[in-house]
Amino acid sequence: MRRIHVIGIGAGDPDQLTLQAVKALRDTEVFFILDKGEVKADLVRLRRDILGAHLPEGTYRTVEARDPERDRTAEGAGYSPAVGEWRSARAGVIERLIAEELGEDGTGAFLVWGDPSLYDSTLGVLEEILERGAVAFAYDVVPGISSVSSLAARHRTGLNRVARPVQITTGRRLAEGLPEGVDDVVVMLDAHQTFQRYADSGEDIDIYWGAYLGTPDEILASGPLAETAPRIVALRAEARARKGWIMDTYLLRRRRPGDDGGPGDDGTPGDKGGPGDECGPGSG
Repeated sequence: MRRIHVIGIGAGDPDQLTLQAVKALRDTEVFFILDKGEVKADLVRLRRDILGAHLPEGTYRTVEARDPERDRTAEGAGYSPAVGEWRSARAGVIERLIAEELGEDGTGAFLVWGDPSLYDSTLGVLEEILERGAVAFAYDVVPGISSVSSLAARHRTGLNRVARPVQITTGRRLAEGLPEGVDDVVVMLDAHQTFQRYADSGEDIDIYWGAYLGTPDEILASGPLAETAPRIVALRAEARARKGWIMDTYLLRRRRPGDDGGPGDDGTPGDKGGPGDECGPGSG
């Protein structure tokens, strides 16, 4: 039977691969890569760099296909159906690749940014393919270093504080309000920079932000949200204009009376040099 590895490859740095991930790479004959177009050609190059860093040339092959476009204009009640249609279209492409490019006893792999369990569709897509019943395969999952873990590490802070919860959410959900009873909120997939809504709220909130984490283009910024939000907006706009795309993640930390210290209340600074500093491209 065909076998598929779903390998978490971290946020972009080849050094972030785990030993388990490297073993899975070496066990793979065919790597399937979905191309998101000219603008995001960097993402394909980064995957190829990772393979080149860990595998001898000629021991594997890559197969590329164009990733279906998703309707990004869908909002409100139309958002979930639009995502569902895109995932089904993606399942059709991947089903064809597995059937046509992988032998009956072959081993293939998908390289997933960060960790496959966190805001990634690959596992759901593979389950949909298996439910269709046209192609049979077994698959396993290799965890990776997520952008969330990388963000916290680069800012030298924890995600949660003593006896307090942390919540991971999306910009779309953050637009509905800061979650009740949670003062540490990690936000992903925020194309609209929703953090700006809370910059003038009067609440004592710190932000830890990072873009292109783990890559040579990495950018970091942190500090009180009211002061730091405009700088992040400017950094983000410049980076997006330069590269044509952006991947960023941030932590909002709401401070209560009696909290000790600044960002990272274990006494560590928010990033190199402390809260409010920023590191530009190449700082990784």
